[in-house]
Amino acid sequence: MKTDELKKCVTDALDDLKAVDVLDIDVHEVTSVTDIMIIATGTSDRHAKSLASHVIDSTKTAGIKPLGVEGLDQGDWVLIDLGDVVVHIMRQEVRDFYNLEKLWSMSEVTEEGIRAQ
Repeated sequence: MKTDELKKCVTDALDDLKAVDVLDIDVHEVTSVTDIMIIATGTSDRHAKSLASHVIDSTKTAGIKPLGVEGLDQGDWVLIDLGDVVVHIMRQEVRDFYNLEKLWSMSEVTEEGIRAQ
């Protein structure tokens, strides 16, 4: 599965369960860890867990098994490593505190992704 298809699979799954403020950031020029980071907010720990489980199920159905999943038990911040795409699902308080958008804005964040400054 191509990176764009995987990104669409993840964002569709997040949209299915009404994730809040979904943002995808193209980081392939700033890190070798992944190509795309997707950040989404769950309205509660239960919502975050449900979003993460749905993303995992959707990608498995599409033939992509996560390389790793962290934080699913707690639900404050769930990280799903899909290789070319890494998904962060957080409660709003956690997202505000860690502010990954700013962390990765060593370059300008646009709707299309990060653009080097």
